[in-house]
Amino acid sequence: MLETLTNQIPILSKCKDIFQIEKGFSQDEKYLLHMNDKKLILRLFNLEALESKKQEYAILEKMQQYHVTCSRPISIGEIGNQGYLITSYIEGKDAEEELPKYSEQEQYNIGIEAGKELWKMHQYAAPIHVSSWYERKTKKHQRYIDAYLACGVRVENDQKIMKFIDENIHLMKHRPNLFQHDDFHVGNIIVNKKKFSGVIDFNSYDWGDPFHEFLKIGIFTRQYSIPFSIGQIRGYFHNNDPDEYFWRLYSLYLAMCVFSTVVWTLKDIPDDINDMMDKVYTFLEDHDYFNKLKPAWYR
Repeated sequence: MLETLTNQIPILSKCKDIFQIEKGFSQDEKYLLHMNDKKLILRLFNLEALESKKQEYAILEKMQQYHVTCSRPISIGEIGNQGYLITSYIEGKDAEEELPKYSEQEQYNIGIEAGKELWKMHQYAAPIHVSSWYERKTKKHQRYIDAYLACGVRVENDQKIMKFIDENIHLMKHRPNLFQHDDFHVGNIIVNKKKFSGVIDFNSYDWGDPFHEFLKIGIFTRQYSIPFSIGQIRGYFHNNDPDEYFWRLYSLYLAMCVFSTVVWTLKDIPDDINDMMDKVYTFLEDHDYFNKLKPAWYR
């Protein structure tokens, strides 16, 4: 395989070794390439995905302009009946694995750096042709509510949660339409020697309210590291605590996520429904079913 790749992709002519990366949920084939003086990541994918991969490549180029610490795009193209994407490699391990080994202060410091990186990403405005966040999000939410009511699974106090959404959904009307990584959590953050090293996996990017990014904290990140979670929020707000407006939007997006999580899990990974419901009830309890805007763990 290495000989085939180096023959067809000139930039790989100095590749000494290649290792397949098994981790992750992506459909892409991923490989770590050892060059003479550096390491690269190679992704192979179906040609039907080439256009979307070119958009992802362009996003990574744009992130360089905003000085985001992430993979640097190097080459994209076709090889046989597949597409390929080559990026730089970020040395380290994912924070999901590593953070529990660190002190609370080290976790918090890495969270601060992650929050600063997220703020940089959010300086990139959506293209003009992208419709408003309010328009897109409300339509998607209604589809999820309809599917939830038809699915047969019920969340405790679901009517109370829906009422909270209805009372606050107007807050989305004037929210900015900016770049969203849309999968910003500890599994996509790399750390090295107890320091923040970079952000990966931009393939789920979207456009909309930057505050929407933070719901991943409530669903996933807080179970791995509360100090990191607090640090990410404070780092984003330049070492300050956010105001009630942020917490109200944060809570709104978590509340909406209750129903999308049930529907998505039943459709895509039904065997995981009990695990996902545990996550939902955890963040519902964090907010006392949205009697509290600020979660109990934020201190």
